[in-house]
Amino acid sequence: MTRRQLIHTVAMTPALLTLTAQIRAQDKPAIKIERAEVFPALYPMAGYFKFFTGAHNAAGRPAAFLKLTASDGTIAWGQAVPIAKWSYETLETSYTVLRDYFAPAIIGKDPHDLPAIHAAMDYEIAPSFSTGMPITRAAVDLAVWDLLGRIHKKNIAELWNLKPVSQLTLSWTLNPRKLDEVEELIEAGRTRGYRHFNIKVAPDPAFDVQLTKLVRKLVPDTFLWADGNTGYEPATALEAAPKLRDAGADVLESPLKPNRISGYQQLVKQGALPILMDEGLVSPVELEEFIKLNMLNGIAAKPSRCGGLSSNKKQIELCLQNKLMWLGSGLTDPDVSLAASLILYGAFGQTKPCALNGPQFLVGDVLKTPLKIADGKIEVPTGPGLGVEVDEDKVKALRPKNM
Repeated sequence: MTRRQLIHTVAMTPALLTLTAQIRAQDKPAIKIERAEVFPALYPMAGYFKFFTGAHNAAGRPAAFLKLTASDGTIAWGQAVPIAKWSYETLETSYTVLRDYFAPAIIGKDPHDLPAIHAAMDYEIAPSFSTGMPITRAAVDLAVWDLLGRIHKKNIAELWNLKPVSQLTLSWTLNPRKLDEVEELIEAGRTRGYRHFNIKVAPDPAFDVQLTKLVRKLVPDTFLWADGNTGYEPATALEAAPKLRDAGADVLESPLKPNRISGYQQLVKQGALPILMDEGLVSPVELEEFIKLNMLNGIAAKPSRCGGLSSNKKQIELCLQNKLMWLGSGLTDPDVSLAASLILYGAFGQTKPCALNGPQFLVGDVLKTPLKIADGKIEVPTGPGLGVEVDEDKVKALRPKNM
């Protein structure tokens, strides 16, 4: 068996095979991916967010668009959302990999054969510990799902035989540098109709406890989600978790780096707060292993982090099968990637506030009709595919001057 055949076999999970077989069984004519175009972009930003600071991040929110054209003329879009301060993937690497590796690999492929498309990407960019270039790969996965929906004139949730909720509640992100900023930041969210808040914590537990207490005091009815972004050391996290609980936190996300296996096990055993994992959950394989190792109580879902909808849908299903918590989160996703998250979380009926802060920090959009947000809630797109229509001129207008 060749390496390509082996990768293809591994990629063909039973659930995905069944799904694509059902879609193909609708007797549509043979359709191939005929053209793939890549566009780099920088969305303007408003407000301070710690991941978008420094020489390479302050210019705006990077994104790489993938436009697919099928042999029947159908057009679809996907989007990768690299962040250099969150991952090793940058706008430059995402753009190059999409243009020179992933796009050529999927030309001529049947969009119904998602396992073959993912196998082709694995062949071009070899997996290391897990899926290679998962944030970049998400652009391909989203674009193919968008293409399938448009070919079959169905929303992606309909392709999954799921009926999504009509809207999701959003959570406003607080990442103050000083406590005297908190009240103003909360008021900014309230002014836009938000009633739920998530906070960035770590590495200073003393500051984090004061922050948690203050937010709980100012918004006592909020679902208070604390996200460590892997910033604690194990001993510090074990000390901080009970204090954060007592201060009013409801969950603690990613307190440690994902390779701190024993630290996560100790936190789960301690039981002070539900422990969610985010960074490190790239494919369903890691989640299966982390569940077996009793490292988590749930996940913060992010299609943009883990290679797209195919991977993240399976991760949510694993949580449901194992009676674990899952919350909807994101990577400050712009509109196209955000639409994918909304469809996924809506399809599985998420009722908890979702930490999707793209609308909070990003200015402008590339859609013909922007996503609808009111009173801290966002409508789940219902149109074909990703349910949104991309304006290519707007995409081109966001192209960085140096690319």
